[in-house]
Amino acid sequence: MLATLLASLLFILLLSMITLYGYRAYVRPGRIYDRVGGATESIREPGTSSRDRMMRVFEQIGDKIPLSASEQTVTRRDLTMAGYRSDTAVGVFNGAKVIAAVAAMLFALLIRNSLSDATMVRMVILIGFTGFGYYAPTLGLEKLVKQRQMKLRLSLPDAVDMLVISVEAGLGLDQALQYVSREITEGHPELADELNLVGYEMRAGKRRAESLRNLAVRTGESEIRKLVAILTQSDRFGTSMGESLRTHSDFMRLRRKQDAEERAAKIGVKLVFPIFLFILPSMMLVAAGPALLKIFTDLFPMMQNFGK
Repeated sequence: MLATLLASLLFILLLSMITLYGYRAYVRPGRIYDRVGGATESIREPGTSSRDRMMRVFEQIGDKIPLSASEQTVTRRDLTMAGYRSDTAVGVFNGAKVIAAVAAMLFALLIRNSLSDATMVRMVILIGFTGFGYYAPTLGLEKLVKQRQMKLRLSLPDAVDMLVISVEAGLGLDQALQYVSREITEGHPELADELNLVGYEMRAGKRRAESLRNLAVRTGESEIRKLVAILTQSDRFGTSMGESLRTHSDFMRLRRKQDAEERAAKIGVKLVFPIFLFILPSMMLVAAGPALLKIFTDLFPMMQNFGK
């Protein structure tokens, strides 16, 4: 009964928060926009929206956490790999970890009485929920990093093919990178964003090799590191850029084909446990179920009559 009541209260609280946020973020601004005719953009001071205020609170909380320089460097590197390059990203992320830990602790305080009566078990539940809440944003960030790296890896062959065409058409590497970043914006926005940053750094005065190395560090993707190494070596030793890129493009497509074949070969092994645990019992139940019912209803009573 208590668990049902708590679940209902949490559901009502969550529904109220979503409704309030939707009204303040979408419905109310939409009504104001319609009143002024919808012809002008809404003018709003920076930092006055609900999201900006929430981010500012997270940042203020995160700035109070005493972290070493190495921990901040690792956090900033992971956030950069995930696509968050703002100066306030580290503070917001640390504040989110604290808020998540406090929310998990409050939730554990609400449900621990209904889970167990032992004091030690309650303490373990409280500590476990709090620790999970603190490290949950880190797990989510790692997942975002992997997803973004996967998108960059899948979009890289198309970008390399366009680089080959651009370089062999007579463009320099700088102009080719800018052209490719414009052309793949719709299909591959993550890689286009990274290539745009390379162009911005080179126009700001950084050397080409340094800008390319920063691309490899920002993404943390092994395929991009290989591409950066090829571009840097070709630029340093004066070899044919188009031939090097074409060879690397063929290698990447062959590697993708081999990865697909490897994943396909693993399907049979991965299906063994689902088949034995879920599919085979169902098939046996359908195939042998009627015969077992017939045995229980006819054979067993007949055997009892023979014993008499």
